[in-house]
Amino acid sequence: MRIFVTGASGWIGSALVPELLAVGHQVVGLARSDASAAALTAAGTDVVRGTVDDLDVLASAAAASDGVVHLAFNHDIAFTGDFEGAAEADRRAVDALGAALAGTGRPLVIASGALGLTPGRVGTERDMPADDGSPVSTRQATARAAIALAARDVRSCVLRLPPTCHGEGDNGFMTALVAVARSTGVSGYVGDGANRWPASHRLDAARLFRLAVEHAPAGSVLHGVAEEGVPMRDVAEVIGRHLDMPVASVAPDAAAAHFGWLGGLVGLDGPASSTLTRELLDWRPMHPGLLEDLDKGHYFSQ
Repeated sequence: MRIFVTGASGWIGSALVPELLAVGHQVVGLARSDASAAALTAAGTDVVRGTVDDLDVLASAAAASDGVVHLAFNHDIAFTGDFEGAAEADRRAVDALGAALAGTGRPLVIASGALGLTPGRVGTERDMPADDGSPVSTRQATARAAIALAARDVRSCVLRLPPTCHGEGDNGFMTALVAVARSTGVSGYVGDGANRWPASHRLDAARLFRLAVEHAPAGSVLHGVAEEGVPMRDVAEVIGRHLDMPVASVAPDAAAAHFGWLGGLVGLDGPASSTLTRELLDWRPMHPGLLEDLDKGHYFSQ
């Protein structure tokens, strides 16, 4: 297959590209910078220059491909306060990709999120949050729109990722928690720290994206979750041990002050199951879990 990948030089994309190439697929990667283009060329892919805002570029590349994996999301503006703007741009991109693939039966796999899916219980692939007007629900609306593309003869699939797809070189949430601990002198957790985050190694997530573009049924929802829920106190304890600092509870009303932009997320309890995904695609995560990965030490040498 000739597969167009947005976000191909990103955290998951840079693991997906060799996964696809290793089994004989041809990859076309979207690159928004010279550095990204050079990295993709070195990895053995063709390159299309543009961003997720270049809708004509997205549509043209999708139409010329046998399938699409959409990983790009403007995290730069999302993490600086404009999640709504990033989510709206993502919706426009998915609409453009879907329109280009309509009537072809070709696959479109999009990345979405699993955190906060069903507060208070384990979320499954069958759960679809209602639109509550929040910025997060904007991204869920995009997921619903992608699923609906199945009615337009697109083999559409939504692959929900846990908040941390960890691994060496990660610059996401775990790296941010380590930075907060260093800056405050305390490895903190919210309340009793029993709240759980699902997790997956990036290489396991990349393999699932490959299986999805190859085999996922139209209108399907998958969970790229290797671990259903890791208690955040356990995460704090590993960080504290490696940084040789105290591990302490942070009151919920002090979370924003202590954790900064992470304050609204680090206390969420959002376990999620991937049982249905594993049964459907025979996906078997095989790489280290979150705590084992943290214990390897690479998060503390950055």
